Amino acid sequence: MRSPREISTARIAERLAAQKSDVKLKFDVSVFAEDLNQAGPLARAVEDLGFDGLWVAEAAHNPFLPLSHAALATQRITLGTAIAVAFPRSPMIMAQTAWDLAANSQGRFILGLGTQIKPHITKRFSSRWGRPVKQLREYIESLRTIWSSFQTGAGLNYDGEFYRFSLLTPDFAPPPMPYSRIPIFIAGVNSGLAKLAGEQCDGFHVHSFHTPRYLREELLPAFQAGRRASGRRDRLTLSCAVFVVSGIDDESVEASKQLTKSQIAFYASTPSYRKVLELHGWTDLIPRLNTLLRRNRWTEMHRLISDDMLAEFAVIAPPDELPYALREQYAGLLDRAGFYFPFEPEDDVKRIIWQHAAKAMEL
Repeated sequence: MRSPREISTARIAERLAAQKSDVKLKFDVSVFAEDLNQAGPLARAVEDLGFDGLWVAEAAHNPFLPLSHAALATQRITLGTAIAVAFPRSPMIMAQTAWDLAANSQGRFILGLGTQIKPHITKRFSSRWGRPVKQLREYIESLRTIWSSFQTGAGLNYDGEFYRFSLLTPDFAPPPMPYSRIPIFIAGVNSGLAKLAGEQCDGFHVHSFHTPRYLREELLPAFQAGRRASGRRDRLTLSCAVFVVSGIDDESVEASKQLTKSQIAFYASTPSYRKVLELHGWTDLIPRLNTLLRRNRWTEMHRLISDDMLAEFAVIAPPDELPYALREQYAGLLDRAGFYFPFEPEDDVKRIIWQHAAKAMEL
């Protein structure tokens, strides 16, 4: 079993400095939109700490509204969704929202899209669920067709299986702007969406429920296949909020381990994520987790995640070593990374992590 890294911060920094020219990992912060009135100050704090970007997730609140506040409060960091659920929103509505945020942020906005899963799309959003990879492909094509019409004034014409657009009068088209090439990231776990990202997208949000081995052996070949199929030569940017375990004493480390194991167990119980478990030979875990789910024994699920499994999914290190350990583990795999826990600058332990993340970015 791997234990928390017993490598000093100085030694990790020394090794990273030696390969400085090859390691370009950027550090980002991911947040859930909770208090719209705090979106501006929070974004300023992220920028002041030296981070490269701010991602807003969609859960109980709209992910776009905080970014309009963040755009006005910052000057440097990139701003994006990680993710916004695509299918419940018309591509036209999504195109308008992204266009306005790109203009608002002066080109710093990244549109991150996700498919969600069928029960949420059909039962929570009362929206259409077809073949998600094909549907998302058309969604992306529609967005780019609409943006091209916005920018050039050309007639709107897209005819697909899921989406059709043929009308855009001048009164309903925004004027051209300098930031019309809006980057699109998509998120996913399996190779189908990874290949689509390679074909169509500028970036990919790697799901936190992954292992470096899964990323290396399953997702990277799919990204490469997509790039070859499309003929694109630009680099696909890979971003992820990584599972981490940290603490200043044994008690806090154990609490962090239990929380992260609970998160891993929750995702492992999702049928569409089983490929990660299959790669590692952990499929016997699925029926056991599903049994606990059916019995509403949520608080027991983390017990099925061993320390060995945890060490495959999470970066484990003390607060002052965590950013360096993450950077070392994902060098050459990710382009942008963050931590899978809330951004709380007032928290003393997390403040240590943020401070060292800023130092890690300077290496």
